[in-house]
Amino acid sequence: MKVLLSPAKSLEFDADLPTQKSTIPQFADETKHLVEVLQSKSKNDIVQLMSISDNLAALNYDRFREFDTNANALKARPAIYTFNGDVYDGLDAFSIPADHINFMQHSLRILSGLYGVLKPLDKMQAYRLEMGTQLKVGQSKNLYEFWQEKITNHLKKELAQDEIVVNLASQEYAKSVNFKAIDQDVIQPQFKDFKNGKLKTIPFYAKKARGMMARFIVDHKISDKDQLKNFNYANYTFSEKHTEKAEKPVFIR
Repeated sequence: MKVLLSPAKSLEFDADLPTQKSTIPQFADETKHLVEVLQSKSKNDIVQLMSISDNLAALNYDRFREFDTNANALKARPAIYTFNGDVYDGLDAFSIPADHINFMQHSLRILSGLYGVLKPLDKMQAYRLEMGTQLKVGQSKNLYEFWQEKITNHLKKELAQDEIVVNLASQEYAKSVNFKAIDQDVIQPQFKDFKNGKLKTIPFYAKKARGMMARFIVDHKISDKDQLKNFNYANYTFSEKHTEKAEKPVFIR
């Protein structure tokens, strides 16, 4: 089973690491190329490119100028212990037992605008580059064009016969994968809550639930898609009634 996650804008570089294990990202050369393109941008270019404030642009301008293109840079740390947002609150990677880390490393994949695909223990540096950014790179007019074929082919090579893909990434990041080219089952869990008597997808809760689903898979070392229906963290339960398509199981609470 391969589980796809989005990255997070918030980053954690101070917390003690629960393991000294680390790995090198698959697309180090592509990352270096993107950094070189970004280093050619002014602070104002970054404001326009990323639609962010002057202060955030200055922060990320400095990050790219100081980026160490050595994939094993000292200031880099494992991705799963660095991203820090709603999804990663749900995942709570720091509390994953040591004897489950290898399964996590095998199963989880984080899609990234700068790194393409990251395994949990792949070392990353501080950055901000959303997949939807309209950054022109060579003949590619945006990051989707730059990454999609590379990411898709990489995932295809990683997948064993009949291995399942569980897409827990946001729509923005899921678009970086050509799922039609992946000849495997792709499951896209949906998470809904009752609000004012109506069942709705509430973004904050859905993001956290995607992280909890990833944690559930790691905790129970799940490889069978039917086992996903047992997900019960934070009082979510599988609803056959609300599930219209088998590949999009609905969990409600």
